[in-house]
Amino acid sequence: MTASSQDTGQTEGALARLVAFYEHLSIESLAQLGAVYAPDAHFKDPFNEVVGHAAILAIFEHMFVQVDAPRFVVLESLGQGTQSFLTWEFRFRMKRLVSGEQCIRGATHVRFDTQGRVVLHRDYWDAAEELYEKLPVLGGFMRMLRRASQR
Repeated sequence: MTASSQDTGQTEGALARLVAFYEHLSIESLAQLGAVYAPDAHFKDPFNEVVGHAAILAIFEHMFVQVDAPRFVVLESLGQGTQSFLTWEFRFRMKRLVSGEQCIRGATHVRFDTQGRVVLHRDYWDAAEELYEKLPVLGGFMRMLRRASQR
């Protein structure tokens, strides 16, 4: 086995673990975070930029406080070397303001260390379109701004 095929196999295994972690994410499964993320992992999304297990764990714990029935559905994933890219849907119910299941669509770039743990996690999604436009008062204003910018 060549070094590049070893890297590919390791990345595929790490990517499969990451996808399983997200698709089965629960308050109880957060205890597995250390098996998926390196101790000094960097995590960034439209609202957060943190380093380390404790800070990443706090983001997920906050998510479970803020929304009901959160779940991730990974639509596609691909990897090359130590890096991977995933597209996903985050489905949840807001505890207030909006009824019904909500869906945020996004993508994630990850980089793995030699043990197959995430050292870099960067989420890409449009907070205005995917979240703010769905809120009762703010949503109308955001849609108006979007229409005005498209003229």
